[in-house]
Amino acid sequence: MNVVDSSGWLEYFADGPNAAKFATPIEDTARLVVPTISILEVFKRLLRQRGENDALRGAAAMHQGRVVSLDAELALAAAKLGTDYSLPLADSVILATAHRFGATLWTQDEDFKGMDGVKYFAKRKP
Repeated sequence: MNVVDSSGWLEYFADGPNAAKFATPIEDTARLVVPTISILEVFKRLLRQRGENDALRGAAAMHQGRVVSLDAELALAAAKLGTDYSLPLADSVILATAHRFGATLWTQDEDFKGMDGVKYFAKRKP
């Protein structure tokens, strides 16, 4: 199973320098887990930068994977991980979701650099 964090989705949608690295987990929809908080973050960014139509297309693409809502159990796990690793709220929910499904987390967010179960790619300039 795979979870792609918001930075990876945005890189993929922008066809940025690391887009190809995120294509494999994103396009393998049978093994893709998508936290709802990632949909929120990506939709909001696309809405601001590219408009509602592109934001809706992005959200639709994200819905091709298994969408996972934040429930009480996941919230508690995220709070613990957030405290243990000093993560922002969204990052802690994304990591907790990856842990729940035994998924690899794909990211270019430095908050996850060096963590077990994470495929981290440093951001590259276009």
